[in-house]
Amino acid sequence: MDRYDHLMFTDAVKALQEADGSAEMYARSYGARTHALSADEVAFVASRTSFYMATVSETGWPYIQHRGGPAGFLKVLDDHTLAFADYRGNKQHISEGNLAGDDRVSMFLMDYPRKARMKLQGRATFAQAQDNPDLAEQLAVDGQGRVERLVTIRLEAFDWNCPQFITPRFDASEIAQLVGPEMDKLTARIAELEIENAKLKGQG
Repeated sequence: MDRYDHLMFTDAVKALQEADGSAEMYARSYGARTHALSADEVAFVASRTSFYMATVSETGWPYIQHRGGPAGFLKVLDDHTLAFADYRGNKQHISEGNLAGDDRVSMFLMDYPRKARMKLQGRATFAQAQDNPDLAEQLAVDGQGRVERLVTIRLEAFDWNCPQFITPRFDASEIAQLVGPEMDKLTARIAELEIENAKLKGQG
């Protein structure tokens, strides 16, 4: 994979960084990093329940699509390849059509509770599931229906964003994990009080 700054910091971007005094800091920072998916990045990708993917249309307009599913629906095939199954949707085919003309994608993977954001650049392809049944079986998610297409993304670069201004949000399972122990304590206390109340009524 390439360095994120080599891929994304154009001359115009670097000119603005020079004017703002941040160019040297970024050059040192990116030069010291390892530009390959580590075990931490692989685990982060595998634990996501949604992501945002941007493509560019033939008219030059960007289009952002949200994808969601159970944790693990976005698969890491190797240290530079992601993939997911595409099911029957609204039949607009905007992302698929855009990728037919320009295979570049930009992805945001969010962890709202922990205020973490991973951004990835890559080249994506759509393929018919029937043409690669083994991969279709590997990417299929129970309960999602029949896999129609396979989306494979060869990563070019990735980076982590600053957590500032990410508002923590929690889905139902995350809320259950947070409040579950307290609910157990309340349930146990209610049971104790019911026993005490029954004893008091018996004494009365």
